Amino acid sequence: MKKQQSIAILQRQRAASEQLISVSSSDPEFTKWHRDTEIAIERIFGPQSRNLEDFKAVRYSLGVFSTSTPNSEFRAAYLRGLKNAAAVLDSMILEIEEYSLDDDKAESEPDQLSLIEKLCLRFHNAARQLQQRYNDRNTLTINDEYDVQDFLHSILRLHFDDIRAEEWTPSYAGGSSRVDFLLKAEQIVIEVKKTRVSMKAKDLGEQLIIDRARYESHPDCKTLVCFVYDPEGRIGNPVGIERDLEKHSGALRVRVIIAPKS
Repeated sequence: MKKQQSIAILQRQRAASEQLISVSSSDPEFTKWHRDTEIAIERIFGPQSRNLEDFKAVRYSLGVFSTSTPNSEFRAAYLRGLKNAAAVLDSMILEIEEYSLDDDKAESEPDQLSLIEKLCLRFHNAARQLQQRYNDRNTLTINDEYDVQDFLHSILRLHFDDIRAEEWTPSYAGGSSRVDFLLKAEQIVIEVKKTRVSMKAKDLGEQLIIDRARYESHPDCKTLVCFVYDPEGRIGNPVGIERDLEKHSGALRVRVIIAPKS
C-alpha cells in the first residue's frame, strides 16, 4: 500500500474515533470502527506487526469492577480508551511520515489473508470452469464438503508451501470428521463448509463458536478463515451474515467468506 494512501486511511480512522465520544463500546458504530481500523492497520503494516498489537492492546473498559462501581467510571474508561487509540493512530501516522514505507517491498510481499480471500471469492469460477473440459473428459464434480476441501487444497498448493490438514470430529458433524487447513508459517487456519438444505445461518453461527473456541488457544493460529461455499445461493444476505459471525471479543481474528454471493 502506498505511503500517502496509508496515511489517508489512518487519518480517516483517527478522525472517526472523535465521533464515537457520544456512544459506548457496545454500540454497533464503535464495533464497526474498531474492526475497520484493525483491518486497515493489518493491511498497512502486516498481521504480525507491533502496530496491530499496540492497537489491539487498547482497552475501553475497566479491568476490575464490582456491582457498586458507578457508571461514571465505566464511561471514563471508555473515553480513556478512545484517547489512547487516537494516540496510537497518531504515532502510526508519524511513523509512516518519518520512516516511510518500502513500497517496493510491500508490493513484493502481498498480504496473505487478502490472497486467501481472493481465492475463496473466485473459487466458484474455477469450479465452474472444471466442468468445461475438452471432449467431455472426466473432471472433479463438487457435490459435497469433501470435494470443496480437495479442490481448495489443490489451489492453496499453488501459493503456500506448508499446508497441514488437521482432522477433528466436532459434535455437530454427526460423527464424520472434517478437515481444517493450517498454514503454519502464516498462522492462518482455513475451515471449509458447503451449504445444504438443512444448513441455516444459525447453524453456521453455532459451528463457528465451536471452531473459534478450538483455535483460540492454538499456538500456530492467529487468524481463522471460514470459507462457506454456497453455489445454490441458499444463504440470504451473505454480507450481513459475514459481519455478524465475525463479531467477537477474543484475540483470535475471524474472517468469514461466503461465496458466491449471487
